[in-house]
Amino acid sequence: MRSARRLAAVGAALVCAVSLAACAASERGQGGSGTPADTLIIGVPGTPKHFDPLFASDGETFRPSRQMYDTLITHKRGTAQLEPGLALEWTPNADFTQWTFKLREGVKFHDGTDFNAEAVCFNLNRWVNLPSAAAQTQAIYYADAFEGFTNNLASAKDQPVYKSCTAPDPTTAVVSLNRAKGAFPAAFALTSLSISSPAALQKYNGDKVEQSGQAYTYSEYATAHPTGTGPFKFESFDRTANTVTFVRNDQYWGEKAKVAKLIFKVIPDENARKQELQSGTIDGYDYPSPADWKALRDGGFNVLVRPVFNILYMGINQKNNPALKDLRVRQALAYAIDRESLVRNQLPEGAVVATQFLPEAVAGYAKDLKPIPYDPEKAKQLLAEAGQSNLTVNFYYPTEVTRPYMPNPTNIFTALAENLRQVGITVNPVPQPWNGGYVDSITANGVHDLHLFGWTGDYNDAGNFIGTFFGRNKPEFGITDQSLFDEVAKADGTVDPAGHAAAYEQVNRDLMSKYLPAVPVSSAPPALVLRENIKGLIPTPLTDERYFTVSKG
Repeated sequence: MRSARRLAAVGAALVCAVSLAACAASERGQGGSGTPADTLIIGVPGTPKHFDPLFASDGETFRPSRQMYDTLITHKRGTAQLEPGLALEWTPNADFTQWTFKLREGVKFHDGTDFNAEAVCFNLNRWVNLPSAAAQTQAIYYADAFEGFTNNLASAKDQPVYKSCTAPDPTTAVVSLNRAKGAFPAAFALTSLSISSPAALQKYNGDKVEQSGQAYTYSEYATAHPTGTGPFKFESFDRTANTVTFVRNDQYWGEKAKVAKLIFKVIPDENARKQELQSGTIDGYDYPSPADWKALRDGGFNVLVRPVFNILYMGINQKNNPALKDLRVRQALAYAIDRESLVRNQLPEGAVVATQFLPEAVAGYAKDLKPIPYDPEKAKQLLAEAGQSNLTVNFYYPTEVTRPYMPNPTNIFTALAENLRQVGITVNPVPQPWNGGYVDSITANGVHDLHLFGWTGDYNDAGNFIGTFFGRNKPEFGITDQSLFDEVAKADGTVDPAGHAAAYEQVNRDLMSKYLPAVPVSSAPPALVLRENIKGLIPTPLTDERYFTVSKG
């Protein structure tokens, strides 16, 4: 196959050499960019694991879902402000334990079946009743928002937030909760809580998730038949070419997509993405290297910088390595790393050293917290006091990926590992492909000592960061401190906005002084870059760009 493609490429080059005018005319007919005029091709850094948003845990898996699915509530483009999605209105009862949604009429799933209140209730009941531990392990966003499932409860009294859903008429869904939660209504905008076709889920065994070792396999629904109500429909995932192709949904309830076809082309190497943009084989790509922003602009490309809404941290797993249970050791790790130098040398203009586990834009950010200073001597002193002057750690970091908060994981790991070595810590590097073991190693199995990870907010609530990181039963950190879990739960259950923010401010202070389950490193503004003729893409702080608004000039 490789030889055949090489011969085909040579033949095409010879044809162009004979008829340059014809080739030029062809390019003009394709929108002047080398790609078809009715097709938008975007270079992306990572391969999606599947196409069921319920089981997604990373941006590269969410990216295609956001084109195919809708949520009850969504965000105004370019912001984290809520606006109607599949629901036109949402109203709580007096104690915020019930939400009534008034739904859009005339909406169809991609398989032609009706979206209505019964479909909403089917999805909510599907989520809470996931049948297997493997499926529940993968539905991490749902678990964070609703705190558990009907099956495999830790105890009979340990009820999930979700209670029931009723459909008094086709355009009204009433969602009842066992307890109030300050994350709602914003959490209803989570991509993981997208509404799928009940018929397709049943036909293609949507709940089937199986685990073998550290790997997971997913259903036919998730891998070949994702079915939402969104502006694009799934066409194919070519694993050889590493492309995901979508076609316009001409029956979409909202604004129709301006291009007939959307292709995400997986190009893990950032420099290779840049070269393909410059050669005209793609129309844009995500996460250009900060070092390339100026050159790309000077070359006539549009570099769109998103607002900062993320956190990069160095995670510490207290489960596997007994030394890491000692707060003094975790504090030593924090004093050992030179975050100011890292931000200055590895991250784009506008990046800042993180003082806590929230970006400053989120209510609950404690403005009085100061960054932990770089102090190698203090780090050595704390290690000595803890009897760990010869500490050894297995430090995991991801490869084959670029993340919004982590433009070059290898370079960031190298800088941090050297900082640790300078205070006498032996660092065993453990590189793993992002979707080839790394994510599950960290979030589901917790086999590491230290790791690099981060978070881009999915909605504007402190619980989306803190609750996601530090809720109960998180293998990522191996925390067993019930007082931390109780403090997070109390903040999360506070529905008054001012009280909600104040409670999370205190959680942040305590996380940094009493617990330190990880070291917050930085917040950085990620970018994307497009050809000059590509119009209408709106960058968002949530990195949840939707491509149906994009046209080609």
